[in-house]
Amino acid sequence: MAKTQSVTSLEISPEIERRNRFYKYTLAMIVRVICIVLAVSVPLGWLTLLFAIGAIFLPYFAVVIANAQGSSAAKSLAKSAEAPTISISADAFKQAKSANDGEQ
Repeated sequence: MAKTQSVTSLEISPEIERRNRFYKYTLAMIVRVICIVLAVSVPLGWLTLLFAIGAIFLPYFAVVIANAQGSSAAKSLAKSAEAPTISISADAFKQAKSANDGEQ
């Protein structure tokens, strides 16, 4: 007997995965805009340098974080759904007798 496929063992849908990546990237870009505004508005000093570095390097880390795969629990799930296989032996098929078989 084939193992029953559980719906909960499937990965998240591509639409939800894209939406989650979009939210992570958008949040990182909001932080980047804040860093740019603060780098321009704060008087020159080490804090300005910190905000400028954040604004410069944040896009790289935003892409890496947004495209990172899910948690280890998600990796342990089934990679794809497996369809059950059905096997029928040849003995299960019987040739139907026609009405003309006995007349000749």
